[in-house]
Amino acid sequence: MTRALTNQVAIITGGSSGIGAATAVACARAGIDVLLNGRRPDRLAAVADRVRQAGRRAELVVGDVIEPGLNARLLDVAQERFGRFDVVFANAGYGFKRATHETEPAELRAIFEVNFFAGVELLRDAARRLIAARRPGHLLMCSSAVAKFTLHNFAAYSATKAAQNHVCRAMRMELRPHRIEVASVHPVTTQTEFFERVANYSGQSLDGRSPFRPPASWFVQPPERVARAVVRCLHHPRPEVWTSFPTRLAAGLMTIFPRLMDALGRR
Repeated sequence: MTRALTNQVAIITGGSSGIGAATAVACARAGIDVLLNGRRPDRLAAVADRVRQAGRRAELVVGDVIEPGLNARLLDVAQERFGRFDVVFANAGYGFKRATHETEPAELRAIFEVNFFAGVELLRDAARRLIAARRPGHLLMCSSAVAKFTLHNFAAYSATKAAQNHVCRAMRMELRPHRIEVASVHPVTTQTEFFERVANYSGQSLDGRSPFRPPASWFVQPPERVARAVVRCLHHPRPEVWTSFPTRLAAGLMTIFPRLMDALGRR
């Protein structure tokens, strides 16, 4: 099934940089108006300018996704400014590197609040409004390749991404009768601020003198590649969006053979 995208409206959280910003621009080039959310107004404004340069409308809602009432405000603003919304991309998230036994309960709850609970609440509320209006829609969450396997010292982050993946698959089945598509997005490492934030949060550095190491350059993709894959999914809905077939194949093998994951982790 192919869906037309021209004149649709997308809500994107975490839209000030990285995958969120790239997806906003890719959506605009596909004919979609965009409502951007993020915590940095100056960067959001710069992304909004790029959306308008692509010939589409852009609106901003500044705020943290865990703020009470923010998700309702996003949906309200989309309906007030654009008269509708069609696509919701819960993209905001962060990670940190720390052994599970060294992770404090507050840290674990905090990362789930941002990566999982805020996104699920947004998709749930969006689904309810679409059902009430009897309109089709497309809901997405930015998960990760590590939703299918984990890395040592990244248990908390990987767990949030696995939870996102499972919720999206369940929602896809639940919302199919209402003509609402749901997909999880599984990028490999992208050229974003993610690893700078990981290093800062974890109290490490990227200067080569700490035990922290970002992935090798050959394993890194530009955010625009993920954005193009997301737009293709909007055109041609699918349950999961992957940008690396080798990684997807490896994830399947590590699920079937858990010791393979252990061996690779030791490497």
